[in-house]
Amino acid sequence: MTGRVEGKVAVIVGAARGIGKGIALRFMKEGASLVLADSDAAYGQATADELGVPFIHIDISKMEDAEAAVALALATFGRLDIVVQNAGIYPWQLIENTSPDDWDRVMAVNLRGSFNAARAALVPMKAQGSGRMLFTSSITGPHVTSPGHGHYSATKAGINGFIRSAALEFSGYGITVNGVEPGNILTEGMQEQRGAAFIQNMENAIPLGRLGTPRDVANAFLFLASDDASYITGTTIVVDGGQLLPEGADFRILPS
Repeated sequence: MTGRVEGKVAVIVGAARGIGKGIALRFMKEGASLVLADSDAAYGQATADELGVPFIHIDISKMEDAEAAVALALATFGRLDIVVQNAGIYPWQLIENTSPDDWDRVMAVNLRGSFNAARAALVPMKAQGSGRMLFTSSITGPHVTSPGHGHYSATKAGINGFIRSAALEFSGYGITVNGVEPGNILTEGMQEQRGAAFIQNMENAIPLGRLGTPRDVANAFLFLASDDASYITGTTIVVDGGQLLPEGADFRILPS
């Protein structure tokens, strides 16, 4: 522990499992006070109980829920220094099979949820003249994609555009706005939804030879939340093990 966010108060949305829980664990170890928020009440409460921190059950697509999470942080700790909007959904659907309602739900959680988190956090951060707004984007959408991820890709590309606009608009208030673009991360959800062969194929496509971990992603968030990143705003960090680098499938140079 180096205390990189010592004394800071953070709201982490989408903190129940996976990347969000990894961020919560990393921030707590580095001295932050936390409020966890998630749409999964059971897993969210279990993670909060494990860490001994407050939890609130929310739907980040609803502005009043985003405001409730911020209000809990203010009521509990008296301030808000960091908001992490990690909540997201990614149902596998080909575009031709995606209904307008399906599309709107992914947009509501992933993209409107990012707006809601930022708008709710802006009020106290503007008043105190400082803050860190952080968003989980993805390499899927801004850089690459695959069949079945049309709506998800659109939201993540949209989040990157929102990060840039918000960073510009909020810079005069001492607020920085940044994001992290994970590649393939080995979370509980991936292990539950994907088979061993699928995971192995993904590992084969990554130059570093393994999937990322939630801690790998959390480390990037920790840097952006810390004072070390005080002069960084409007950008994203790619955490993908080099996945974006190869021009084709035959990219490995073996020692022999």
